[in-house]
Order: sequence, then C-alpha cells, then structure tokens
Amino acid sequence: MQMAKNIAILYLKMIKISHSVFALPFAFTGAILAASGIPSLKQMFWIAVAMVGARSGAMGLNRIIDRNIDAANPRTANREIPSGKIKVRDAVIFTFISLAVFVFAAYSLNPLCLKLSPIAIAVLVLYSYTKRFTWMAHFVLGIAISAAPLGAWIAIRGTFDWEIVPLSIAVVFWLAGFDVLYALQDMEFDRSHGLHSIPQRFGIKRSLILSRIFHSVTWSLLAINGIIFNLNFVYWTGVFLVAGLLIYEHSLVKSHDLSKLNMAFFNMNGYISIAVFVFTLVALNI
Repeated sequence: MQMAKNIAILYLKMIKISHSVFALPFAFTGAILAASGIPSLKQMFWIAVAMVGARSGAMGLNRIIDRNIDAANPRTANREIPSGKIKVRDAVIFTFISLAVFVFAAYSLNPLCLKLSPIAIAVLVLYSYTKRFTWMAHFVLGIAISAAPLGAWIAIRGTFDWEIVPLSIAVVFWLAGFDVLYALQDMEFDRSHGLHSIPQRFGIKRSLILSRIFHSVTWSLLAINGIIFNLNFVYWTGVFLVAGLLIYEHSLVKSHDLSKLNMAFFNMNGYISIAVFVFTLVALNI
C-alpha cells in the first residue's frame, strides 16, 4: 500500500498536479458561460476528466520529449525521468493512458469534442518541440491552455461560437506572459544549448516589458468578455481584482532580482484563474 502511494506521488510530481489550478478554473469558466449558469453535473464531470487526462498527457509528453534537456539543466536534473525515479517506458504508458482518458471524455461529451481531440493532442506534442526552433514557444503553450475555456464551451454547446474567442485569446496571452517570466530562470542555459525563448532572444529587461504587454492584452480581453456576455458588476469587480493581481505579480519580478519568481509564477497566476471563475460564476447566478 505504501509503495503504491509513493509511486502515485512520483507521477503526481512528474505532471505537477498542483499546476492544474492554472487551466481548470478557465475550463469551468468557459462551461458556465456556455450554459449561462451552472451546467449539468455530468457535463462538469466529463470536462474535469478531459482536463485531467489532457494535462497529464501533456506533461507526460513534455517530460519524455525533454528528458535529455532536463538532464543537462541543473534546475531540472532531479526531475523524475532524468533522475531515474520513473523509467521512460513507464512514463510512455502513463502518457498513453492519460491521452486515452482524454479522448474517452471527449467522446462522452459530444461528437464535435471527439472530432477535435486529435487536434488538441497534436498541439500538445508540438509544444514540446517548439523551444528547439522558435522563441514563440510561449504562445504555442498558450494556445494549448486556451483549449480549456474553448473546449469546455464546445462541450456544453456542441458548437464553436465566436463569443468564447476573446476569453480563449485572453488565456493565450496570460499564459505566454507568465511563461516568459518562468523562462527567465533558464535564459543562460537556453543560450548555451541552442534553445529558444523570449528571454533568450530579448534579454531580461525586454522580456519583462513584453510580459507586461501580454498581460495588458489579457486584461483588455477579459473586459471585452464581460461586455460580450453582458456580465454584471460582480464580474467587473473580479476583472479589477485581476488587474491588481497582475500588477502585484510584475512588481515581484525585477531585472536585478528574480528571487520571488516562483511566487509570481505560481501563487499569483493560481489566484487569477480562480478569481476569473469565481466572479464569473457569481455574476451569472445572482
């Protein structure tokens, strides 16, 4: 029993299960907007299963594809695959099962979700290779995560509609903005190993400026989302709270001091995604 628990913990660490707080609230936000309230329990269940399957599969793919890069990077050398705690073969099996769960959840939601599931998987595979040839990798990751609200909308409506596009694009720029901050940790490593990122291409100061621009776009699109769905003052309270969180996040990271980077990356962005969901939920149900 203890051995099974330890193995489970290893896999949860490999896929960074705590980072689910970034995408899952946006999926639920897309779902409640599509339903103009609270979707059925069955729909929410399969959306959650799809998100867990897709995210677990995505992280598994990334860890497998990047295992040699991770082994060479002192910051990531102790990750589960390069350190030998999880064998590549076992990680492949885990990833295959996770993606199969995702496809089955898509099948359980509606035909359009099932038809689009291979495209989602293709984007997940593509992301893990993009850092090898373009500094736009942050946006590819953003596109992958933007499938959370977009996919949940399609799961509820069974159609692709333009109304959900601004929120989905907001997620692209939000993710790209904080992924740029996260990539600051590996700027010198990326330069020395021929890998690409915005920090590697533009340096710390310009990267910080670009991250702020991306997050300004995010905030603007969240405002547009409120207008499109005619959301009330509760949502707008949340939008201004998000503005405060973004400003505080960027105040933590300075060109001469990256010591608070992890706090800016995890805490603030977790709060932002949860805030968008909670304030949207309340706005739609009062």
